Amino acid sequence: MIKPLISFNIENLRMKKIFIALFQILLWCTTVAMAQDVQFTALAKTAVLVGENFQLQYKINAEGSGFQGPALSDFQVVSGPGTSTSSSVQIINGQVTRDVSYVFTYILRGVKEGTFTIPAASISYQGKQYTSNSLTIKVLKSNSGAASGSGQSAQSSDENDVFIKAYVSNNSPVQGEQIIITYKIFTTIPISNIDASKISSFPGFWATDLLSKQDAASQSRETINGKEYVTAEIKKFALVPQRSGVISIDAGEINCVAQIRTQAQKRSSDPFFDSFFNDPFFNSRYQNVEKKLLSNPLKIDVKPLPGDDKPEYFSGAVGSFQFDSQIDRTEVKANEAITLKYTLKGKGNIELIDPPMVNFPTDFEVYDPEVKNTIKSDGSGVSGTRTFEYLLIPRNPGNYTIKSVQFAYFDISKRQYVSTTTPEYKINVSKGDGSSASVVYSGSASQEDIKYIGKDIRHIKLAPYDLRPMGSFFYRSNTYYFLLALPLILFILVLIIWHKNVERRSNVALMKNRRATKVSRKRLQAAFSYLKESKENEFYIEISKALWGYLSDKFTIPRAELSIENVKERLMKKLVSEEIINQFIETLNNTEFARFAPGNKSQNMENIYNEALSLIIKIERELK
Repeated sequence: MIKPLISFNIENLRMKKIFIALFQILLWCTTVAMAQDVQFTALAKTAVLVGENFQLQYKINAEGSGFQGPALSDFQVVSGPGTSTSSSVQIINGQVTRDVSYVFTYILRGVKEGTFTIPAASISYQGKQYTSNSLTIKVLKSNSGAASGSGQSAQSSDENDVFIKAYVSNNSPVQGEQIIITYKIFTTIPISNIDASKISSFPGFWATDLLSKQDAASQSRETINGKEYVTAEIKKFALVPQRSGVISIDAGEINCVAQIRTQAQKRSSDPFFDSFFNDPFFNSRYQNVEKKLLSNPLKIDVKPLPGDDKPEYFSGAVGSFQFDSQIDRTEVKANEAITLKYTLKGKGNIELIDPPMVNFPTDFEVYDPEVKNTIKSDGSGVSGTRTFEYLLIPRNPGNYTIKSVQFAYFDISKRQYVSTTTPEYKINVSKGDGSSASVVYSGSASQEDIKYIGKDIRHIKLAPYDLRPMGSFFYRSNTYYFLLALPLILFILVLIIWHKNVERRSNVALMKNRRATKVSRKRLQAAFSYLKESKENEFYIEISKALWGYLSDKFTIPRAELSIENVKERLMKKLVSEEIINQFIETLNNTEFARFAPGNKSQNMENIYNEALSLIIKIERELK
């Protein structure tokens, strides 16, 4: 029983020795393979087109460090250098080889025609400096064929891989007709960080963004020339032309980041290993490339509205509308209020339509109409309801008539003018408490505008009477002498006020101080209009002028001497609280930072505007 056990142990020892020997041989082979010469080479196409993106790669078969790229002044650097590593082990005829590769990749673009030389790059390995070869690249015209590359393995994106296109629903509308312009992106490669903020200006048009409230654009697939694309609407606007003639819309511009896949070069002459290691699933790399995409420009031929049968009361409405009116009551007492509503409903340039012209009775006190909008913006355009609500107060009893109102619009589907008329209203006003006839003056200089309202024949005056004692006359009374001296007194007062006003205006610093708040509010109003129009640069310029101009005028600081330190010192002397001072300085800094900050631009602009307005009001309160 002992002999077999001994034999078994001997066999185990022999197997261990064999494994140790094989491991030493494998280690020696690996060391020999690693001891091969270090090679540092540059790879790129030998010829490219103007505007074409291509890859410049520097490859070293060792773990190099301290990579120093060349000067690339003759080309535009789109991205890079990006670093990638790979390693492989090959066993051929019993020999083991380990291959380590470090690749530094640039994405370049040819910007001008000619032949250019890219200098050598350098890298260090184990304390020794290595230099790559230089490259000569010929940049050809965009309409000529480019020569084949130098055998590099990277795959650059084609211009047709991602692009944008502008569509217009009608390129020959009439003036005032609503049209839809859509910007769609088409891509066959992954993209991200889409920035379409530069598509927002349409001179000659009134514009409404139809996709501003959507969280994400819906995606679909389209096939163009046998190539399938993922497509999405990135911008959509409703445009209303404000004049006739040919109006040009410039090419829309967006920026995005595209992921371009690169593959490793051929590793050996063995087709099995090449197909295995070059399979995209096992050996794919992605390079992020910034892309600037331009859409096709558009020309809109705007036709004028027909003038032959245009109604006199046409006010510019174009679309499809319904117009009606509603009054809350027709039986009232004098000095009681009446509400009269005119409602416009439909689709078209509804937001640009003014209140109707209504002829109200002279005895009615009429207030400016309150305008209420219920507007809907979707993919089909702008539609909704616009209500004009008038508040009327009859001042005298009687029977009155509010005449019917005529409204006309140009119907797009019928290509003709359509008129509609509201009913007229008979108003019966009974006598109320304290009502009386009086004279109404419209404010015009013509005496024809002075009218008597109420009844022609007035009732006999009743008690109480205004009785005066006999022998009492106005002439030579105290009131008479006072009124006689009143013009002289008023003249002296005017002279005194005028003299003080001249002195005050001669004091430039005082005038600037008094006008500081008014000037700053005007600039904030201008900034608010730019906020509505999403004009970022103009908005921040007006905000900066409002804040710095307010400080300069309020504290008599010359513009050239304005600084954070001067501002803080002057505010502290005026006993402004330290919290408000810090908020004001922070708002000045945020104004400059927000111009280049990422994220929701419209939200940043609105926050800056609210902060500026609030702080000016707070400082004014503190100074009082």
